[in-house]
Amino acid sequence: MKFLRTEDSRFEGLQDYDFAPQYLTVGQGAAALRMHYVDEGPRQAAPVLMLHGEPTWSYLYRHMIPLFTAAGHRAVAPDLIGFGRSDKPTQRSDYSYQSHVDWLADWLVQMDLQGITLICQDWGGLLGLRLLAMMPDRFARLVVANTALPTGDQPMNEAFKSWRAYSQAADPFNAGRIVYGGTISKLTEAEVAAYNAPFPDETYLAGARQFPMLVPDNPDDPAAQPNRDAWQVLRGLDLPVLTAFGAEDKVMAGIDGVFQKLMPGAAGQPHVLFPAAGHFLQEDVGPELARKTLAFIAST
Repeated sequence: MKFLRTEDSRFEGLQDYDFAPQYLTVGQGAAALRMHYVDEGPRQAAPVLMLHGEPTWSYLYRHMIPLFTAAGHRAVAPDLIGFGRSDKPTQRSDYSYQSHVDWLADWLVQMDLQGITLICQDWGGLLGLRLLAMMPDRFARLVVANTALPTGDQPMNEAFKSWRAYSQAADPFNAGRIVYGGTISKLTEAEVAAYNAPFPDETYLAGARQFPMLVPDNPDDPAAQPNRDAWQVLRGLDLPVLTAFGAEDKVMAGIDGVFQKLMPGAAGQPHVLFPAAGHFLQEDVGPELARKTLAFIAST
């Protein structure tokens, strides 16, 4: 598998992101890829696992990681394959929903995390919820933030259709500007540049271009049945579930109610809809989301 590896120099001097890079290899043989992750705090402490999505990387969680470590937790945030400091296969055909699940599952098994508090946003949920269904015994609780687990049985809303069309037509594909457009509190130019850092040019963008096309949009999509199967497991889990959504996220509007209805552990929890938060709520209300999560951990 042909892949690119973004030069380390592009990640130097990023404000509020001075975490030591950590790496594991996922996949086998010629398909082996290096996956980057942040791993802060005591290794024996209860882990908070933060999963990013499109088109971001672990930098998204820079304002939350210190709050978790200060509270005594282990804070772990990987970069998905194709993103951040992780390797980036150059062919869009190398990326499938299942390949992303497999890469992330491989990483999680190697990390051997237990008692996980999972925070998942965007594709972090489309993947993280699959891992929860695969390995429920590893997880203690779930924070669902502006994400979904679609099965292709419901039509996509117009906001998602517009985003998907834009993601394919945009020239250039500017990850930083995309994040800027999905926040209420506007990013600085340095922050925009940090989201663009993983992608020196178009050849590095195969994963980011492909992600929107992998969301199941019809009942016969290759990921549709695996996601239905995952929902069957999720409906039967009793782990505590907190939804934390941004009121200004048009793509994910109302999906928090799906989790509140379908997951038993969501009953009676202090779900939150942040009024001044968009899709990338880690940028808009990151510290507040971390504090809500810490309170959720303490109460469950």
